Amino acid sequence: RIKNFPYPRQYASLNHYFMWLLLLLLPMALVPQFIEIEKTISVEYPTLCNIFKWFSIPIYTAVAWMFHTMDRIGRTGENPFEGTANDVPISTIARGIEIDLRQNLGESDEDIPAQFPADYGVQF
Repeated sequence: RIKNFPYPRQYASLNHYFMWLLLLLLPMALVPQFIEIEKTISVEYPTLCNIFKWFSIPIYTAVAWMFHTMDRIGRTGENPFEGTANDVPISTIARGIEIDLRQNLGESDEDIPAQFPADYGVQF
């Protein structure tokens, strides 16, 4: 029942739209701040006078990459019960609960099923 429960698309869509909105508006916030910092440090470091504002580009690139990566990771985890290597091992958990219940009920070891094997170190 849990595996067939739909993931709310509104959350994923809003998260994606707000991430892109942030990435579009971030340069408008970064560049003026870097220009202000450039003005204050130009007195002590005249060589940085006209180049400091260009440091906003790698900073923006790093921030944009981080937020975009977090969005991609979130999209990967939208369906945690699909049965892929990064998902919740729901079958293994359910089999473990079944084994525990049957042991608590006092059933013989021959009637209790074995735990699922791990394929390449991953349980599904």
